[in-house]
Amino acid sequence: MKTILNIKVDKDIKEKAFEVAHAMGVPLSTLTNAFLKRLIQDRTMTLTAPLVPSKKLIKILRAVDRDIKEGKNLSPVFTDVDSMMEYLNK
Repeated sequence: MKTILNIKVDKDIKEKAFEVAHAMGVPLSTLTNAFLKRLIQDRTMTLTAPLVPSKKLIKILRAVDRDIKEGKNLSPVFTDVDSMMEYLNK
């Protein structure tokens, strides 16, 4: 038997979720049902955030990229552990 579930969500979230469901070719209610079934089955909820680097990390990565292009702050290529350890222990 089907029933109606009324929930309050932000308008932009509803619109974006509808777009995702539409792109997947399923109604939003199908995604909602799948989420609720998984919640019941696993008794857990997984939340993820997009992998967006922080401003600090972006700055570090740009500096590293610049160093690589300029050939600075790079270690030599090692062919064995002993030569690597010797280089590191200088």
